[in-house]
Amino acid sequence: MRMDKMTQDCPYPGCFFCVMKEANPSKRRTSILKFFRELPSQDDDGQVLPISGLWNTAMAHPNDPEFIDLGIFECMAALIYKGLKNRRWLSHDQNIYIPYYAAHIIGSYTMNMEEFAESAVHAGVIPPLVELLRGRLTWVEQRVAVRALGHLATYASTFPSVASHGEVLELSIQLAMSSLEIVYSHFYQYVDRRLSYHCDLLTRGMGGVEMESRKAEEWASQLQCWSLQLINCFAFKPEFLPVICKPEFLIKLPGMWGGLVNENSPAGIGLLRTICHHKLGRGNVANCPGIVEALCNIARSSDDWQYMAIDCLIWLLQDPTTCHKVVDKAVPALIDLAEISTLGDHKKLGDSIVNVLQECVQSQGTGRNSLSNRTKEQIDELLNSRQRLKWEKNMPKEDLHIKQAAALVVKLEGNSLFSSGNIAGAASKYSEAVALCPMRSKKERVVLYSNRSQCHLLLQQPLAAISDATRALCLHNPLNRHAKSLWRRAQAYDMLGLAKESLLDAILFINECSQSNDPDLSLKQNKVPDYAERLVKKQMRAAWLFTEAATKHGGVRCEGEGGNIYGQEADDSEWETASESDIGNDGRAEMGDDDSEPDERKDKYEKPSLKDIKHAYNVQLAEDET
Repeated sequence: MRMDKMTQDCPYPGCFFCVMKEANPSKRRTSILKFFRELPSQDDDGQVLPISGLWNTAMAHPNDPEFIDLGIFECMAALIYKGLKNRRWLSHDQNIYIPYYAAHIIGSYTMNMEEFAESAVHAGVIPPLVELLRGRLTWVEQRVAVRALGHLATYASTFPSVASHGEVLELSIQLAMSSLEIVYSHFYQYVDRRLSYHCDLLTRGMGGVEMESRKAEEWASQLQCWSLQLINCFAFKPEFLPVICKPEFLIKLPGMWGGLVNENSPAGIGLLRTICHHKLGRGNVANCPGIVEALCNIARSSDDWQYMAIDCLIWLLQDPTTCHKVVDKAVPALIDLAEISTLGDHKKLGDSIVNVLQECVQSQGTGRNSLSNRTKEQIDELLNSRQRLKWEKNMPKEDLHIKQAAALVVKLEGNSLFSSGNIAGAASKYSEAVALCPMRSKKERVVLYSNRSQCHLLLQQPLAAISDATRALCLHNPLNRHAKSLWRRAQAYDMLGLAKESLLDAILFINECSQSNDPDLSLKQNKVPDYAERLVKKQMRAAWLFTEAATKHGGVRCEGEGGNIYGQEADDSEWETASESDIGNDGRAEMGDDDSEPDERKDKYEKPSLKDIKHAYNVQLAEDET
């Protein structure tokens, strides 16, 4: 912290912070240059203070070139090496923090500017960062080392320097697979074994046990996601795919989702998408049925990275060498998504899906590349529906109105059957109504699919329920925002034990309810319905970041004041499907709007009257006009 300069205001000779206040630019630069050169060889107390100041500056102004030109990278690399080689110095005063801050500074200054990254490589930062990546200190330093190496690997000019250290890729893969267990067993599980400087770094000394535990989840997620980001840089190069595409690693990728604490990272699905760009990668993915199934689940979910899973499925189908391996799993999922319009930056995504499925039919041959009869029937049904849409454009309005009226009559019959307890009969009626309903009557088709999804739930047919709920969500405007279908799909995914997909749908359902004007959907007194709260709690426990690690290591030992019971057997009653009459006392369905969706009342079956049909028909016409 000290240099040769004295100031009148500060008792320390050559104080770095005083140097930073120097008005003369030339003297200031000379003094900072000298500081960076001399700091690694000094053993004065208080060295962590200027390093933490530099850390703050790097985070606030990562594109400022001043310190880059004056040798900050050389200084930080030397300080990391000093901490690795001189444990006496590292344990003295507060020097234990310095390697962490030094690696963080390197990462911050290299995340945006390629020329800064080139300067860092020339300054020799990669070898000390690799030493931290090996685990020469702790997981806290690994976290910032993999972050910095990930930034350096992003640029074409500096990637070769990272890749030249052959162990970087292997270390990153191992870290991605083991990071959650490392943080859990080395920090989260036992409060009394936590290193004090780890606690200070995580919470800046402002948090207790509960806050430290929450931050540990966030940092563990970042450690895993930044490892995946570094691996992703290698995955763009085919020569590294044999190392990456090992089954024991690939099969874990769909489950590496970052959790709710790191929702901005595509994590495992992002890496899978990069892998599926390459023929070699597609071959390895197609050989793992569990990955294809996981891609289908992500594609039919509320995941922010849904489109990445769709891309993977499309590419797998377009590749003749992988199509026959995945077609029976991928086609049903893509058919459910075929009426998506725009998803993120993907325009007319549904049309792209239909084109790919059509190519599958046209390119089918004999032997191993032939489609199963069931798959071909599903594709043909989709293509016929597209043909129906073309025919309807030339159909007289009167004929369309007749079809709408007929579909409404059948739907009302289905509602009545549902109310009387004939669930299978109701599902059949909704199927009949779907076949009758004009393709352009999207609002009515949303209701029909959602109704049928509810029937499948009650009939214990979760896959069919997911299919219909997904179709309703794809048709709905805005996309993926039909609250009732979100809730039904959340329940169906719960039946299958898919906690993440169920959780995301349940959370989005609650979000939609909070913004709804529908009295059956709006949250009374801003209170989340008990049934939704129970499901969210259940799935948050099941999808908890440390669930696997806690199971392996015998549960959590850091309950603290908050009574954190994640990872242990909790005294929590088994979640059950909410009754449709749980909301309100007016006898209406929990998610019903008017009589458009079924409830579970077991009223006597009554044939809909002409008045009911006319009313429903007029309502439908009014909705279509608006």
